[in-house]
Amino acid sequence: MRELQKTGRIGRIEIDLHSKNDRTNGSITIPTSLDRVSTALIAASVESINRVGPCSAKVNLERIEDIREARRKVIIDRAKEILHRWNIESMPSVDEVYKEISDTMKVGKVEKYGPEDLPAGPGLEGAKDIFVVEGRADVINLMRCGIFNTVALEGAKVPDSIKKITKERNATALLDGDRGGDLIQKELLQVTNVKFIGRAPRGKEIEECNCKEINDAIEGKVSVSELKEGKPQQQQQAPPQPPAPKKVAIPQPPKIQVPDTISQAAKALVGTLEAVLLNEKLELIERLPVSQLAEKLQQITGVDTIVFDGIITQRIVDIAADKSIKRIVASRISEAVKPALNVALITFQQAIPPA
Repeated sequence: MRELQKTGRIGRIEIDLHSKNDRTNGSITIPTSLDRVSTALIAASVESINRVGPCSAKVNLERIEDIREARRKVIIDRAKEILHRWNIESMPSVDEVYKEISDTMKVGKVEKYGPEDLPAGPGLEGAKDIFVVEGRADVINLMRCGIFNTVALEGAKVPDSIKKITKERNATALLDGDRGGDLIQKELLQVTNVKFIGRAPRGKEIEECNCKEINDAIEGKVSVSELKEGKPQQQQQAPPQPPAPKKVAIPQPPKIQVPDTISQAAKALVGTLEAVLLNEKLELIERLPVSQLAEKLQQITGVDTIVFDGIITQRIVDIAADKSIKRIVASRISEAVKPALNVALITFQQAIPPA
């Protein structure tokens, strides 16, 4: 063993002894860098010792410990501790992750253009190529799809601001796939300088289209010169009917008095694409993106009134009726909705505060 110590194969041998009642007990620690076989031989040799000086002795092997394995375990435990602390200090919380993702879904507020205060996307100013749509809801839907260089007619009569901007910019009109869209297309061809016309699928409105349908309408646009030459568009044209302004024959919806809390909430939500849920006392329960509204309504209870910047669909009405929600106030009601007996459907235009 001395030879092995000289070559460094065995390290410093430590002996800890305790004497009591003429008996001496203790422990011997022998560090070694030998392989497993040689280490086992050393252990067996030490166990064979039966005398130390003039005294009888007995040596028992307590354990053989691989300190490299022990050190490896210490390193692993420390690495776990470091990683855990790192996660706590640097990883964002669930709320932070939710907020970051939600912020990417927000598209900003609808702006105003021209002396007529026409609804417009925030990217209209300075854009060389623009899209002319029929109404404010169309502007919002295009913003959801990442198209911000938009402006709305807001009626069958073409405003002077539209006539002016179509002379200055490369304008494409995106119109509904119904009779109203046919009439507005005819008017635009007569009084504006739009370069292209794109149409929603037959029977659908731009505000109801998904992003794929909107992109298809843009890709399938036809130049005004081709339309004037008689080239048909890619959708079935409506049969000729007497010209009439879009929807002017529809009577204006009656005004409905609502509590001031609801009226103020409706004004604050315009252009935000968000919703608020109110309890029976008209106290705020939660504010959330409109895209999450249907799912949230299925999970929550105690809602009395919903106010949101969007379209009231049949799905929202059905959920509200099932959850005993008394009132839904939104920017628009889809024409396909069948009203429920126990749910009042009110548009922002209808809602007025108490006198």
